[in-house]
Amino acid sequence: MNWSIGLKQFQEYLQIEKSLSGNSVEAYVRDVKKLVQYFEITQQKVNPLEVQPIHLHGFLEWINALGMTSHSQARTLSGIRAFYKFLIMEDLLHADPMETIEAPKLQRKLPDTLSYEEIIMLFEAVDVSTPEGTRNKAMLETLYSSGLRVSELIELKLSNLYEDLGFVRVTGKGNKERLVPIGRDALKYIKLYIEGVRRHQTIKKGQEDFIFLNRRGSSLTRVMVFNIIKDLSAKVGMQKSISPHTFRHSFATHLIEGGADLRAVQEMLGHESITTTEIYTHLDRDYLKQVIHEFHPRS
Repeated sequence: MNWSIGLKQFQEYLQIEKSLSGNSVEAYVRDVKKLVQYFEITQQKVNPLEVQPIHLHGFLEWINALGMTSHSQARTLSGIRAFYKFLIMEDLLHADPMETIEAPKLQRKLPDTLSYEEIIMLFEAVDVSTPEGTRNKAMLETLYSSGLRVSELIELKLSNLYEDLGFVRVTGKGNKERLVPIGRDALKYIKLYIEGVRRHQTIKKGQEDFIFLNRRGSSLTRVMVFNIIKDLSAKVGMQKSISPHTFRHSFATHLIEGGADLRAVQEMLGHESITTTEIYTHLDRDYLKQVIHEFHPRS
């Protein structure tokens, strides 16, 4: 088996059997291609089934010398690990060369969040007198109200919005669906956008069910949402670097600070593992420490 055939089969497996998004599939394939690039540059003629731990240690030294961060190294190794698990599952390989390869230790970075006051400042800065502003206000309210990923936001459909129940059906990673509560304010601004703007648009064929549309009547892209938030942040003079994910982090942090159950937050965020959600308890502990330092007489 050569690398081209192996990668093609791996890609088909990720797309069809794992039902991963296009971006995720591309990321996994890109990780394995880094290993292929290493063999090409170092002029080693090694096919996927001939790779040994010694080759992988050399690869690790190479990407480290290139200045790749620990996080990027761990991400790359994760993709290569998935590739070899696939080969073993297909009975193309019996021994996993990745078994003894350890990823670099990562210091878990706490996500940036916004205070409630900063959230309100951003919301109030949106110019709702324009069609785009009305849409943007509805989008931001939805991001914060339901803690959505940007990919989930742009994929939201009218048929999955249960206004009477106060829920929205979301399709997350791996095409997994979940029901997430959506707040009154978000629903109010979605209704204003649908009745005041969307209803008067010419919508492209096949785009009729998407809630949020661009001025040409097509669904939004991730980049468009990033740019909307970037421009709004600059408008209010915010010093923090924020993105759509910042609203998701803020949603989770504010829930935990308010005493929400960790399992409930995990369910709403669509995290497969509770350990992913637990990062927000660290934020909460930092807040509690700050309170003690500020107000306790013997701190």
